Amino acid sequence: MPHSSGQMSRVTRTKETAKVSYDRMSRWYDLLAGTSEWKFVKVGLDLLRADEGESILEIGYGTGKAILALANAVGDGGRVYGIDLSEGMHQIASERVKAAGLSDRVELRCGDGAKLPYEDHRFNAVFTSFTLELFDTLEIPIVLLECMRVLRHDGRLVVVSMAKKDVTGFAVRLYEWAHERIPNYVDCRPIFVSQSMSDAGFDIVECIEMKMWGLPVDAVRSRIRP
Repeated sequence: MPHSSGQMSRVTRTKETAKVSYDRMSRWYDLLAGTSEWKFVKVGLDLLRADEGESILEIGYGTGKAILALANAVGDGGRVYGIDLSEGMHQIASERVKAAGLSDRVELRCGDGAKLPYEDHRFNAVFTSFTLELFDTLEIPIVLLECMRVLRHDGRLVVVSMAKKDVTGFAVRLYEWAHERIPNYVDCRPIFVSQSMSDAGFDIVECIEMKMWGLPVDAVRSRIRP
């Protein structure tokens, strides 16, 4: 099984292929992966500490469960924005937001997290879960720099992601092997979460280390380096 613990796997599939894949699974995503991921997403949301009146962006909102939590947290005076590659996910999330009666404080778009369609210094916080690891290694810094661009100077970024560790167990080696062989089905892969954020200019405030099926998951809260 290739890849030492010091090297991240590459993402070989195209974004168009990823979009088609997530469009197809959008109706079933919560059953397939959403339930197992949600407890880790909630840890990230707790780290973010969304507050009344804030403006918050989520990158990769999927079926919209975190978007609803954020919309409830910011209240009537706040606003939540979301961007996701998949039209299918956009439809599911939009239906969920409408059913919750929160359409007046949520704006969802389809788009690429590496090319955010928002002006500089717009948001108090950016949140992303199980999304950063979908970008190829060379694009991760671009996504993080985009996050920095759209954040206010005192803004914060929380990332929840599969995490690459120095000591790699069998579960991780098997998972990365599957990621290389069948990337359309095993599309996430472990990345250096805190290190990538630090390299992009964020100061790490807190990192919570967890495991999902034996695979390391980190929830990292950071702020823009002064």
